[in-house]
Amino acid sequence: MAVRDLTRRCLTVLAATALTAVGTTAVGAPTASAADTTQCTFPSKTPIKSLPWSLRRLRLEQLWQDTKGEGQRVAVIDTGVDNTNSQLTDAVDAAGGKNLLPLKPKKDRYGDATPRGKANGTSDYVGHGTKVAGIIAARPSKDNAFVGIAPKATVIPIKQNDDKGSGNAETLAAAINYAVQKRATVINISQDTEKALPDDNVLKRAVDNALNSDVVVVASAGNDGLGGNVKETYPAAYPGVLAVAASDRNNERAVFSQSGPFVGVAAPGVDMVSTVPKGGLCVDNGTSFSAPYVAGVAALIRAKHKDWTQHRVVTQIEQTAERSIPGRDNHVGWGVVDPVRAMNEEGGPTDRPVAQGGVSKGALPDVPDLPIGETPQQRDERLGTYAVAGGGVLVAVIAGAALVHRDWRRRRPVGWSARRDNVDHPV
Repeated sequence: MAVRDLTRRCLTVLAATALTAVGTTAVGAPTASAADTTQCTFPSKTPIKSLPWSLRRLRLEQLWQDTKGEGQRVAVIDTGVDNTNSQLTDAVDAAGGKNLLPLKPKKDRYGDATPRGKANGTSDYVGHGTKVAGIIAARPSKDNAFVGIAPKATVIPIKQNDDKGSGNAETLAAAINYAVQKRATVINISQDTEKALPDDNVLKRAVDNALNSDVVVVASAGNDGLGGNVKETYPAAYPGVLAVAASDRNNERAVFSQSGPFVGVAAPGVDMVSTVPKGGLCVDNGTSFSAPYVAGVAALIRAKHKDWTQHRVVTQIEQTAERSIPGRDNHVGWGVVDPVRAMNEEGGPTDRPVAQGGVSKGALPDVPDLPIGETPQQRDERLGTYAVAGGGVLVAVIAGAALVHRDWRRRRPVGWSARRDNVDHPV
């Protein structure tokens, strides 16, 4: 099963495309899309000093009041992670990384050869994996305000693809199995395929192995959503995987973001700032960068709730997402992820997310606790009685005041003026 490449000539990483299937066995290289592309040099020469919008929407001090992701190991299965960027040097487990591509360079039809890099996965000639890693766990810097969602988590760099699409379903499966072996608690996969392999296939078995090993698996939904295109992409659409769509600054689906019944949540994926190889920051777009935003949240939750299963972590993220409707839809799933609520709101469903009937956007019902022996239906009836009684009292007060005012107007002398007599006008 082919997977879309990451852009030819590697310095331009396609934000709005993640790896897409184009064949039957090869995992191809991402191609440029009309959605958006971002020119970026390695190192980046573009100064970005301000806090990115995707972080400004958060109350970071509240998000990190319990943990910053200590002890969590997040596998980034991608084009490698360049740890020469100072914001990633301490974040990357270089000893635990792996390059699953043959180290001998592969020549394309133009005769160009792409170097495969270091055996531990810390070479990234495309920049895609380095950006993904930064969104998850970039350390603070005195040179800019950008920081990862879980800035004390550890990244396991697993190089599985490049700009020529040298990966395939087997290497992707091997990367997932390697992440499990290296004790990853969260796996991020910012690539997708157009068509599903047969039910019994090496990729599906690897995903199931990760889930059965209690690993949270997060995958990008894909970037073929222009024109309302709805289709499943893999591995995002496999049961148990948290598929992430892209949202914009208005918390709406980004125009390129893939839609479908498999989408779990959405996360910022437009104008995403992150780290690039050899230093600096760059801006990019795509569900490739929405997925690591959610993977970082998953790392924070796992650090705070070490006894929670991967399934409960996913349920928490989906249940606390900011919604515009009570349930889910095919565009943003259960809503746009709300990291602060996911970290600080407890007591919700633990098995699967549920609809929030009659709830305004982003709010949970604010109802009193149940007294001992009272059922939810009895509580609702009691609250309804209070509302009706309170409304009746209010109507009576308003009506009485109106009668008093009418009688007063009838009894006052002709030509009387409140201003003339220097007294307050009765209400």
